Amino acid sequence: MMSQMPQLSACPSCEEPLESGDRFCGACGYDLSAVPAPPDDHPTLTMNGSAHPPEEAVDVDWPVVPQPEGAETPPTVHLPTDLPGTDSGGIPLPSNAPPPPTGSPLSPATGVRFDRPPEPDEYPLQAPDPRVAADPPTPAEGTKVCVACRSGRVDPDGYCENCGHAQPRERDHMEQELGPLAAVSDRGLRHHRNEDAFAVGQCLLPDGAPALVAVVCDGVSSATRPDAASLAASRKAGEALLAALPQGTHPQAAMHEAIIAASHAVNSLAEEPATAREHAPHQNAPACTLVGSIVTPTLLVVGWVGDSRAYWIPVDRSSPPARLTEDDSWAAQMVAAGLMSEAEAYADERAHAITGWLGADAYELEPHTASFKPDRPGVVVVCTDGLWNYAESAEEMAEVVPVDAAVRPLHSAQVLVGHALDGGGHDNVTVAVVPFPAPPQGAVNG
Repeated sequence: MMSQMPQLSACPSCEEPLESGDRFCGACGYDLSAVPAPPDDHPTLTMNGSAHPPEEAVDVDWPVVPQPEGAETPPTVHLPTDLPGTDSGGIPLPSNAPPPPTGSPLSPATGVRFDRPPEPDEYPLQAPDPRVAADPPTPAEGTKVCVACRSGRVDPDGYCENCGHAQPRERDHMEQELGPLAAVSDRGLRHHRNEDAFAVGQCLLPDGAPALVAVVCDGVSSATRPDAASLAASRKAGEALLAALPQGTHPQAAMHEAIIAASHAVNSLAEEPATAREHAPHQNAPACTLVGSIVTPTLLVVGWVGDSRAYWIPVDRSSPPARLTEDDSWAAQMVAAGLMSEAEAYADERAHAITGWLGADAYELEPHTASFKPDRPGVVVVCTDGLWNYAESAEEMAEVVPVDAAVRPLHSAQVLVGHALDGGGHDNVTVAVVPFPAPPQGAVNG
Protein backbone atom coordinates (compact mmCIF):
# COMPACT_ATOMS: atom_id res chain seq x y z
CA MET A 1 0.00 0.00 0.00
CA MET A 2 1.11 3.53 -0.70
CA SER A 3 1.01 4.53 2.95
CA GLN A 4 3.43 1.69 3.71
CA MET A 5 5.88 2.64 0.97
CA PRO A 6 9.06 4.39 2.09
CA GLN A 7 9.14 8.07 1.22
CA LEU A 8 12.12 8.62 -1.06
CA SER A 9 13.43 11.92 -2.39
CA ALA A 10 15.48 10.32 -5.18
CA CYS A 11 15.43 7.07 -7.13
CA PRO A 12 17.80 4.52 -5.52
CA SER A 13 18.76 3.32 -9.01
CA CYS A 14 19.41 6.47 -11.06
CA GLU A 15 19.05 9.21 -8.38
CA GLU A 16 16.30 10.99 -10.39
CA PRO A 17 14.28 13.32 -8.06
CA LEU A 18 10.91 11.82 -7.07
CA GLU A 19 7.52 13.32 -6.26
CA SER A 20 5.47 12.32 -3.25
CA GLY A 21 3.41 9.24 -4.08
CA ASP A 22 5.50 8.05 -7.03
CA ARG A 23 5.38 4.27 -7.41
CA PHE A 24 7.81 4.04 -10.33
CA CYS A 25 10.78 6.17 -11.33
CA GLY A 26 9.84 8.34 -14.32
CA ALA A 27 13.39 8.18 -15.69
CA CYS A 28 14.40 4.52 -15.40
CA GLY A 29 11.13 2.81 -14.42
CA TYR A 30 12.52 1.47 -11.12
CA ASP A 31 9.77 -0.17 -9.02
CA LEU A 32 9.78 1.95 -5.85
CA SER A 33 7.55 -0.51 -4.01
CA ALA A 34 10.47 -2.97 -4.07
CA VAL A 35 12.60 -0.66 -1.92
CA PRO A 36 12.81 -2.19 1.56
CA ALA A 37 11.69 -0.16 4.53
CA PRO A 38 14.53 1.53 6.42
CA PRO A 39 15.90 -0.71 9.18
CA ASP A 40 15.50 0.02 12.86
CA ASP A 41 18.14 2.42 14.10
CA HIS A 42 20.73 0.88 16.45
CA PRO A 43 22.85 3.78 17.65
CA THR A 44 26.44 3.28 18.70
CA LEU A 45 26.67 3.19 22.47
CA THR A 46 29.11 5.23 24.51
CA MET A 47 31.97 3.57 26.33
CA ASN A 48 30.01 3.52 29.61
CA GLY A 49 27.44 1.20 28.01
CA SER A 50 24.47 3.57 28.37
CA ALA A 51 21.77 2.65 25.85
CA HIS A 52 19.44 5.58 26.65
CA PRO A 53 19.90 9.34 26.38
CA PRO A 54 20.14 11.29 29.64
CA GLU A 55 16.85 11.78 31.44
CA GLU A 56 17.04 15.55 31.15
CA ALA A 57 17.12 15.18 27.37
CA VAL A 58 14.12 12.84 27.41
CA ASP A 59 11.96 15.23 29.47
CA VAL A 60 12.50 18.33 27.31
CA ASP A 61 9.17 19.80 26.16
CA TRP A 62 9.93 19.82 22.45
CA PRO A 63 7.49 22.04 20.48
CA VAL A 64 5.25 20.25 18.02
CA VAL A 65 5.91 21.03 14.39
CA PRO A 66 2.56 21.53 12.60
CA GLN A 67 2.28 19.53 9.42
CA PRO A 68 2.15 21.66 6.25
CA GLU A 69 -1.21 21.86 4.52
CA GLY A 70 0.25 21.07 1.13
CA ALA A 71 3.45 20.63 -0.81
CA GLU A 72 3.64 24.40 -1.42
CA THR A 73 3.53 25.28 2.31
CA PRO A 74 6.99 25.18 3.91
CA PRO A 75 7.29 23.56 7.35
CA THR A 76 7.72 25.73 10.42
CA VAL A 77 11.35 26.46 11.34
CA HIS A 78 12.40 26.50 14.99
CA LEU A 79 15.19 28.77 16.08
CA PRO A 80 17.66 27.88 18.86
CA THR A 81 16.02 30.51 21.08
CA ASP A 82 12.71 28.60 20.95
CA LEU A 83 14.02 25.99 23.40
CA PRO A 84 15.41 26.53 26.89
CA GLY A 85 19.03 25.38 27.05
CA THR A 86 21.72 24.83 29.64
CA ASP A 87 25.42 25.45 29.61
CA SER A 88 28.05 22.74 30.23
CA GLY A 89 27.52 23.12 33.96
CA GLY A 90 23.76 22.56 33.75
CA ILE A 91 22.79 26.22 34.41
CA PRO A 92 19.73 27.35 32.37
CA LEU A 93 20.46 29.80 29.60
CA PRO A 94 18.22 32.86 29.07
CA SER A 95 15.32 31.80 26.84
CA ASN A 96 14.29 35.25 25.54
CA ALA A 97 17.37 36.47 23.76
CA PRO A 98 16.92 39.90 22.15
CA PRO A 99 16.39 39.81 18.39
CA PRO A 100 19.33 40.82 16.25
CA PRO A 101 19.46 44.55 15.57
CA THR A 102 18.34 45.98 12.29
CA GLY A 103 21.03 45.67 9.68
CA SER A 104 22.69 42.84 11.59
CA PRO A 105 24.61 40.37 9.41
CA LEU A 106 22.71 37.49 11.07
CA SER A 107 20.11 35.76 8.91
CA PRO A 108 16.72 36.06 10.71
CA ALA A 109 15.86 32.44 9.91
CA THR A 110 19.07 30.59 10.63
CA GLY A 111 21.36 32.86 12.63
CA VAL A 112 24.20 32.25 10.18
CA ARG A 113 26.70 35.09 9.64
CA PHE A 114 27.37 36.26 6.09
CA ASP A 115 29.95 38.94 6.85
CA ARG A 116 32.87 36.68 7.81
CA PRO A 117 36.22 38.22 6.96
CA PRO A 118 38.18 36.57 4.16
CA GLU A 119 40.50 33.72 5.14
CA PRO A 120 44.13 34.86 5.43
CA ASP A 121 46.64 33.51 2.94
CA GLU A 122 49.00 32.59 5.75
CA TYR A 123 48.50 31.72 9.39
CA PRO A 124 51.01 32.71 12.07
CA LEU A 125 52.99 29.78 13.42
CA GLN A 126 52.67 28.78 17.04
CA ALA A 127 55.53 29.96 19.18
CA PRO A 128 58.00 27.19 20.04
CA ASP A 129 57.75 25.54 23.43
CA PRO A 130 60.45 27.18 25.55
CA ARG A 131 60.83 23.93 27.49
CA VAL A 132 62.17 22.15 24.38
CA ALA A 133 65.61 23.13 23.20
CA ALA A 134 65.74 24.10 19.53
CA ASP A 135 68.91 22.10 18.97
CA PRO A 136 69.33 19.32 21.56
CA PRO A 137 72.95 18.80 22.53
CA THR A 138 74.80 16.13 20.62
CA PRO A 139 75.43 13.10 22.88
CA ALA A 140 79.04 12.33 23.63
CA GLU A 141 80.81 9.83 21.39
CA GLY A 142 80.11 6.27 22.46
CA THR A 143 76.78 7.17 24.12
CA LYS A 144 73.84 4.98 23.14
CA VAL A 145 71.36 7.17 21.23
CA CYS A 146 67.57 6.72 21.07
CA VAL A 147 66.31 4.98 17.92
CA ALA A 148 63.17 7.18 17.93
CA CYS A 149 64.33 10.79 18.36
CA ARG A 150 67.96 10.12 17.37
CA SER A 151 69.19 12.62 19.95
CA GLY A 152 68.34 11.48 23.48
CA ARG A 153 70.65 9.40 25.62
CA VAL A 154 69.39 5.95 26.61
CA ASP A 155 69.37 5.35 30.35
CA PRO A 156 70.44 2.06 31.99
CA ASP A 157 66.82 0.85 32.03
CA GLY A 158 66.56 1.11 28.23
CA TYR A 159 64.48 4.31 27.94
CA CYS A 160 65.32 7.56 26.16
CA GLU A 161 65.96 10.44 28.56
CA ASN A 162 64.67 12.90 25.94
CA CYS A 163 61.44 11.36 24.57
CA GLY A 164 60.92 8.40 26.91
CA HIS A 165 60.83 5.86 24.06
CA ALA A 166 61.61 2.27 25.10
CA GLN A 167 64.54 0.95 23.10
CA PRO A 168 64.50 -2.44 21.32
CA ARG A 169 66.44 -5.08 23.20
CA GLU A 170 69.80 -5.87 21.72
CA ARG A 171 69.15 -9.61 21.68
CA ASP A 172 65.87 -9.42 19.75
CA HIS A 173 67.92 -9.76 16.56
CA MET A 174 71.67 -10.35 16.41
CA GLU A 175 73.98 -10.87 13.45
CA GLN A 176 77.71 -11.44 13.31
CA GLU A 177 80.00 -12.18 10.40
CA LEU A 178 83.57 -13.12 11.25
CA GLY A 179 85.68 -13.83 8.20
CA PRO A 180 84.36 -16.97 6.52
CA LEU A 181 81.66 -17.83 9.11
CA ALA A 182 78.58 -16.05 10.39
CA ALA A 183 75.63 -16.42 12.77
CA VAL A 184 72.18 -14.87 13.11
CA SER A 185 69.75 -15.05 16.03
CA ASP A 186 66.17 -13.76 16.14
CA ARG A 187 63.48 -13.60 18.81
CA GLY A 188 60.91 -15.11 16.44
CA LEU A 189 57.25 -14.14 16.14
CA ARG A 190 55.73 -15.62 19.30
CA HIS A 191 58.22 -15.18 22.15
CA HIS A 192 58.50 -11.99 24.18
CA ARG A 193 62.31 -12.25 24.34
CA ASN A 194 65.21 -14.06 22.71
CA GLU A 195 66.47 -16.88 24.92
CA ASP A 196 69.04 -18.11 22.35
CA ALA A 197 72.67 -17.04 22.15
CA PHE A 198 75.72 -17.80 20.01
CA ALA A 199 79.47 -17.31 19.87
CA VAL A 200 81.68 -17.47 16.77
CA GLY A 201 85.43 -17.16 16.47
CA GLN A 202 88.55 -18.15 14.59
CA CYS A 203 92.11 -18.89 15.64
CA LEU A 204 95.31 -20.59 14.45
CA LEU A 205 96.41 -24.07 15.43
CA PRO A 206 100.07 -24.60 16.47
CA ASP A 207 100.98 -25.56 12.88
CA GLY A 208 99.47 -22.33 11.55
CA ALA A 209 96.33 -23.97 10.17
CA PRO A 210 93.08 -22.01 10.67
CA ALA A 211 90.28 -23.19 12.96
CA LEU A 212 86.69 -21.92 12.91
CA VAL A 213 84.53 -22.14 16.03
CA ALA A 214 80.74 -21.78 16.37
CA VAL A 215 78.64 -22.37 19.51
CA VAL A 216 74.83 -22.08 19.65
CA CYS A 217 72.77 -22.32 22.86
CA ASP A 218 69.01 -22.47 23.48
CA GLY A 219 67.66 -21.41 26.87
CA VAL A 220 65.18 -23.82 28.48
CA SER A 221 62.01 -21.71 28.73
CA SER A 222 60.61 -23.62 31.70
CA ALA A 223 63.70 -22.71 33.74
CA THR A 224 64.49 -19.43 35.45
CA ARG A 225 66.56 -16.89 33.44
CA PRO A 226 67.01 -19.05 30.34
CA ASP A 227 68.40 -16.08 28.41
CA ALA A 228 71.17 -15.64 30.96
CA ALA A 229 71.96 -19.36 30.83
CA SER A 230 72.36 -19.46 27.04
CA LEU A 231 74.48 -16.31 27.01
CA ALA A 232 76.80 -17.57 29.76
CA ALA A 233 77.19 -21.00 28.16
CA SER A 234 77.89 -19.77 24.64
CA ARG A 235 80.42 -17.20 25.77
CA LYS A 236 82.27 -19.59 28.08
CA ALA A 237 82.39 -22.41 25.54
CA GLY A 238 83.61 -20.07 22.82
CA GLU A 239 86.32 -18.64 25.06
CA ALA A 240 87.46 -22.12 26.15
CA LEU A 241 87.78 -23.34 22.54
CA LEU A 242 89.70 -20.29 21.36
CA ALA A 243 92.06 -20.65 24.31
CA ALA A 244 92.65 -24.43 24.01
CA LEU A 245 93.04 -24.90 20.25
CA PRO A 246 96.14 -22.66 19.77
CA GLN A 247 97.83 -24.59 22.59
CA GLY A 248 97.66 -27.83 20.64
CA THR A 249 94.69 -29.47 22.42
CA HIS A 250 93.01 -31.96 20.12
CA PRO A 251 89.80 -30.38 18.79
CA GLN A 252 87.58 -33.19 20.08
CA ALA A 253 89.11 -32.96 23.57
CA ALA A 254 88.85 -29.18 23.43
CA MET A 255 85.14 -29.47 22.62
CA HIS A 256 84.56 -31.81 25.55
CA GLU A 257 86.30 -29.46 27.97
CA ALA A 258 84.47 -26.44 26.54
CA ILE A 259 81.12 -28.06 27.28
CA ILE A 260 82.26 -28.77 30.85
CA ALA A 261 83.31 -25.12 31.25
CA ALA A 262 79.95 -23.95 29.86
CA SER A 263 78.17 -26.19 32.33
CA HIS A 264 80.04 -24.63 35.25
CA ALA A 265 79.15 -21.16 33.96
CA VAL A 266 75.43 -22.02 33.92
CA ASN A 267 75.63 -23.74 37.30
CA SER A 268 77.08 -20.58 38.84
CA LEU A 269 73.92 -18.68 37.88
CA ALA A 270 72.00 -20.81 40.37
CA GLU A 271 74.14 -19.55 43.26
CA GLU A 272 71.98 -16.93 44.95
CA PRO A 273 71.51 -15.47 48.45
CA ALA A 274 69.61 -17.62 50.91
CA THR A 275 66.84 -15.00 51.09
CA ALA A 276 66.20 -15.06 47.33
CA ARG A 277 63.97 -18.14 47.51
CA GLU A 278 61.76 -16.40 50.07
CA HIS A 279 60.75 -13.81 47.46
CA ALA A 280 60.60 -16.23 44.52
CA PRO A 281 60.03 -19.74 45.92
CA HIS A 282 58.99 -21.19 42.56
CA GLN A 283 62.23 -20.39 40.79
CA ASN A 284 64.43 -23.19 39.49
CA ALA A 285 67.96 -23.32 38.18
CA PRO A 286 68.80 -21.60 34.86
CA ALA A 287 69.32 -24.13 32.05
CA CYS A 288 70.08 -24.35 28.34
CA THR A 289 71.14 -26.68 25.54
CA LEU A 290 74.41 -26.38 23.61
CA VAL A 291 75.77 -27.42 20.24
CA GLY A 292 79.17 -26.45 18.88
CA SER A 293 81.43 -27.09 15.93
CA ILE A 294 85.15 -26.84 15.16
CA VAL A 295 86.26 -26.78 11.53
CA THR A 296 89.88 -27.07 10.41
CA PRO A 297 91.29 -27.71 6.92
CA THR A 298 90.95 -31.49 7.44
CA LEU A 299 88.73 -32.11 10.48
CA LEU A 300 85.15 -31.41 11.54
CA VAL A 301 84.26 -31.81 15.23
CA VAL A 302 80.84 -31.33 16.83
CA GLY A 303 79.75 -31.43 20.45
CA TRP A 304 76.35 -31.09 22.08
CA VAL A 305 74.06 -31.49 25.06
CA GLY A 306 70.31 -31.27 24.48
CA ASP A 307 68.38 -31.02 21.23
CA SER A 308 70.17 -28.25 19.34
CA ARG A 309 71.68 -29.71 16.17
CA ALA A 310 74.46 -29.64 13.58
CA TYR A 311 73.94 -30.58 9.91
CA TRP A 312 76.43 -31.33 7.13
CA ILE A 313 75.42 -29.85 3.75
CA PRO A 314 77.88 -30.58 0.88
CA VAL A 315 78.49 -27.96 -1.79
CA ASP A 316 77.74 -30.62 -4.42
CA ARG A 317 74.05 -31.16 -3.77
CA SER A 318 74.17 -34.51 -5.61
CA SER A 319 76.02 -35.80 -2.52
CA PRO A 320 73.86 -36.70 0.48
CA PRO A 321 73.59 -34.30 3.45
CA ALA A 322 73.73 -35.62 7.01
CA ARG A 323 72.68 -34.77 10.53
CA LEU A 324 75.76 -34.86 12.78
CA THR A 325 74.10 -34.88 16.23
CA GLU A 326 71.57 -37.01 18.11
CA ASP A 327 69.02 -35.28 20.31
CA ASP A 328 68.91 -35.70 24.07
CA SER A 329 65.12 -35.88 23.94
CA TRP A 330 62.15 -38.11 24.66
CA ALA A 331 61.54 -38.63 20.94
CA ALA A 332 65.13 -39.72 20.30
CA GLN A 333 64.94 -42.20 23.17
CA MET A 334 61.73 -43.71 21.78
CA VAL A 335 63.34 -44.13 18.36
CA ALA A 336 66.57 -45.55 19.80
CA ALA A 337 64.61 -48.07 21.85
CA GLY A 338 62.65 -49.17 18.77
CA LEU A 339 59.34 -48.20 20.38
CA MET A 340 58.36 -45.66 17.72
CA SER A 341 59.34 -44.63 14.24
CA GLU A 342 61.00 -41.25 13.92
CA ALA A 343 57.89 -39.77 12.31
CA GLU A 344 55.67 -41.08 15.11
CA ALA A 345 58.01 -39.93 17.87
CA TYR A 346 58.42 -36.38 16.61
CA ALA A 347 54.67 -36.07 16.01
CA ASP A 348 54.06 -36.76 19.71
CA GLU A 349 53.48 -33.79 22.02
CA ARG A 350 56.31 -35.07 24.26
CA ALA A 351 58.84 -35.06 21.40
CA HIS A 352 60.74 -31.96 22.53
CA ALA A 353 61.02 -32.92 26.18
CA ILE A 354 64.80 -32.93 26.61
CA THR A 355 66.67 -35.50 28.66
CA GLY A 356 70.00 -33.67 28.78
CA TRP A 357 70.88 -30.01 29.38
CA LEU A 358 73.32 -27.67 31.08
CA GLY A 359 72.19 -26.48 34.51
CA ALA A 360 72.53 -27.08 38.21
CA ASP A 361 69.50 -29.39 38.25
CA ALA A 362 70.63 -31.59 35.33
CA TYR A 363 70.58 -35.29 36.19
CA GLU A 364 74.11 -35.93 35.00
CA LEU A 365 76.22 -34.04 32.52
CA GLU A 366 77.14 -36.22 29.53
CA PRO A 367 78.83 -34.15 26.80
CA HIS A 368 78.60 -35.75 23.35
CA THR A 369 81.40 -35.22 20.82
CA ALA A 370 82.08 -36.63 17.36
CA SER A 371 84.80 -36.17 14.72
CA PHE A 372 84.41 -36.33 10.93
CA LYS A 373 86.77 -36.07 7.97
CA PRO A 374 84.61 -35.00 5.01
CA ASP A 375 86.02 -35.85 1.60
CA ARG A 376 84.44 -32.85 -0.16
CA PRO A 377 83.68 -29.18 0.59
CA GLY A 378 80.47 -28.16 2.29
CA VAL A 379 79.03 -26.16 5.16
CA VAL A 380 78.12 -27.00 8.74
CA VAL A 381 74.76 -25.61 9.88
CA VAL A 382 74.68 -25.25 13.68
CA CYS A 383 71.21 -24.36 14.93
CA THR A 384 68.53 -24.44 17.62
CA ASP A 385 65.20 -26.20 17.21
CA GLY A 386 63.67 -22.85 16.25
CA LEU A 387 65.13 -23.57 12.79
CA TRP A 388 65.10 -27.34 12.48
CA ASN A 389 61.43 -27.50 13.46
CA TYR A 390 60.86 -26.17 9.93
CA ALA A 391 63.53 -28.33 8.25
CA GLU A 392 63.82 -31.44 10.40
CA SER A 393 65.58 -33.94 8.14
CA ALA A 394 68.99 -33.42 6.57
CA GLU A 395 67.36 -33.45 3.12
CA GLU A 396 64.88 -30.73 4.14
CA MET A 397 67.69 -28.63 5.57
CA ALA A 398 69.74 -29.02 2.37
CA GLU A 399 66.78 -27.71 0.36
CA VAL A 400 66.68 -24.40 2.22
CA VAL A 401 70.44 -23.81 2.56
CA PRO A 402 71.57 -21.54 -0.34
CA VAL A 403 73.94 -23.19 -2.81
CA ASP A 404 76.53 -20.45 -2.23
CA ALA A 405 76.46 -20.80 1.56
CA ALA A 406 80.19 -21.61 1.73
CA VAL A 407 81.11 -18.19 0.33
CA ARG A 408 78.13 -16.14 1.64
CA PRO A 409 77.67 -17.35 5.22
CA LEU A 410 75.87 -14.28 6.59
CA HIS A 411 73.40 -14.17 3.72
CA SER A 412 72.78 -17.90 4.14
CA ALA A 413 72.18 -17.57 7.88
CA GLN A 414 69.72 -14.75 7.18
CA VAL A 415 67.92 -16.93 4.63
CA LEU A 416 67.63 -19.79 7.13
CA VAL A 417 66.25 -17.54 9.86
CA GLY A 418 63.81 -16.11 7.33
CA HIS A 419 62.68 -19.64 6.46
CA ALA A 420 61.79 -20.26 10.11
CA LEU A 421 59.97 -16.94 10.43
CA ASP A 422 58.03 -17.58 7.23
CA GLY A 423 57.06 -20.97 8.64
CA GLY A 424 55.52 -19.38 11.73
CA GLY A 425 58.46 -18.35 13.93
CA HIS A 426 57.00 -20.14 16.95
CA ASP A 427 60.37 -20.21 18.74
CA ASN A 428 63.58 -18.24 18.97
CA VAL A 429 65.74 -18.96 15.91
CA THR A 430 69.55 -19.15 15.91
CA VAL A 431 71.86 -20.52 13.22
CA ALA A 432 75.56 -20.41 12.44
CA VAL A 433 76.97 -21.29 9.01
CA VAL A 434 80.57 -22.58 8.92
CA PRO A 435 82.36 -23.59 5.69
CA PHE A 436 84.48 -26.73 5.37
CA PRO A 437 87.38 -26.85 4.87
CA ALA A 438 88.39 -23.80 6.84
CA PRO A 439 89.95 -21.34 4.39
CA PRO A 440 93.25 -19.66 5.28
CA GLN A 441 92.82 -16.65 7.52
CA GLY A 442 92.64 -13.48 5.48
CA ALA A 443 91.04 -15.22 2.50
CA VAL A 444 88.35 -13.07 0.90
CA ASN A 445 84.92 -14.59 0.34
CA GLY A 446 83.81 -14.74 -3.28
